[in-house]
Amino acid sequence: MSYEHTETLPPLAPAANQLRKGALGAGAVTFFVISAAAPLVAIAGGAPLGMLLGNGPGMPGAYLLTVLILLLFAIGYCALARHVTNAGAFYAFAARGLGGMAGGASSMIALIGYNTMQIGLYGMFGAAAQALFQQAGLNLPWWIYAYLAMASIAVLGYRQVDLSAKVLTLLVAAEYLCVLVLDVAVIAKGGAGGLSGVSFAPSTVFSGAPSIGLVFAFACFVGFEATTIYGEEAKDPKRTIPLATYFSVLLIGGFYMLSSWCLVNAEGAGNLVKFLGGLPDPTRFLFLMADRYVGHWLSLLMSVLFVTSVYAGLLAFHNSVARYFYAMGREGLLPEHFGKTHEIHQSPHTGSLAQTIVAAVVVGIFVLTKQDPVLALFSWLTNVGTLGVITLMAIASFAVPAFFTRHSQKSEGIFSSYIAPLAAGVLLLIVLYNIVVNFSLLTGASKALSYSLTGLVLAAALIGLGLAMRLRNADPARYATIGHEKI
Repeated sequence: MSYEHTETLPPLAPAANQLRKGALGAGAVTFFVISAAAPLVAIAGGAPLGMLLGNGPGMPGAYLLTVLILLLFAIGYCALARHVTNAGAFYAFAARGLGGMAGGASSMIALIGYNTMQIGLYGMFGAAAQALFQQAGLNLPWWIYAYLAMASIAVLGYRQVDLSAKVLTLLVAAEYLCVLVLDVAVIAKGGAGGLSGVSFAPSTVFSGAPSIGLVFAFACFVGFEATTIYGEEAKDPKRTIPLATYFSVLLIGGFYMLSSWCLVNAEGAGNLVKFLGGLPDPTRFLFLMADRYVGHWLSLLMSVLFVTSVYAGLLAFHNSVARYFYAMGREGLLPEHFGKTHEIHQSPHTGSLAQTIVAAVVVGIFVLTKQDPVLALFSWLTNVGTLGVITLMAIASFAVPAFFTRHSQKSEGIFSSYIAPLAAGVLLLIVLYNIVVNFSLLTGASKALSYSLTGLVLAAALIGLGLAMRLRNADPARYATIGHEKI
């Protein structure tokens, strides 16, 4: 059954239950999404692992391919964002393009995807903070640091959104500058044997296991797509959100390509994979190069900023989850109290509190069962999160042409409204396939556990469908407004 969407709707909530209007400019939104991508964590962890398990010195080329695919995605994504301003972001896009059922399924995929991504990062944060403070003689369990971070993030998420933006701006700027110092040093010294562009040669990019390299590259970008989540809090969202989306892709992608290329040249393309394979922990590669090319002070500073980078990611994903809880409560997919904002801060405080409680419980389960914070909590859950987010991106890509087919008068041209999003959707499905078939390699989990973890995304979709069906049966008129602007 289909429902006719009307474009002018009466408000469903009083002004007191709205998010804080005009709080974020393009720069603030960009810092939120860059923080979620955790650039220092990506260069220290994702890039070396992509090199070792994937296409070796061709990893910078994998980042380039990823940027091209994401730019294709962004064309359609931004075209639809000019007509859909909703904190539900992905599920709002799905609902407006593919109908309420697709919106309901996407809402739970988003909730599971961003929650697992955020909670998984607590494992990396706890382990990194524990290692850092052990150098100062303080030896506490990793979970102490995780829960301390959780408490502070609960406070920041509960308060006004621009406070979180200010914290993220400082943290992200520091980690970018830190890695760029190493990049400049490698370029100035000519690397291990002269600078080479071999990383971008097709024969290098598609060597080894290129699909694995591409999967790691995509995982490093997860978080950039969250620009539309802040549409209701942005200044001039029709302009701010597209600008922040394109800027995020290009800034993150340019940083990854330059820094991974510098790492390849720092060791030398011919010796790279052998060197990484000989390390007890490949994620130490960046820090070793900092020692070699700049000095031990830089690797120590990177160790501190690595912790703050993960913290920035935790805060950014926490804000995303809180807004999905809020949007779903406001739509009627979740209980009504999730759809209320704080009287003073105008923050989605109930969703923020819910996310903190879920995180506390899940981290507690991993602690009580004595699971490794990195090999289990981080690896398992963040890969589930990556799978969920890329699934949402694929759904959103196909929702774009569907929306403009029904609203042809709003079309921004054949390429923006149809060709680019369809091409992006097909390419994202290929990436999804590679994630699923290589999930045990990505997580280090058994085949049985890998199937169970990937099944979480399917289970979330089915639960979302059930929520949408319940709403349709209980209140068809409200069901028909899923994904519309709530002004």
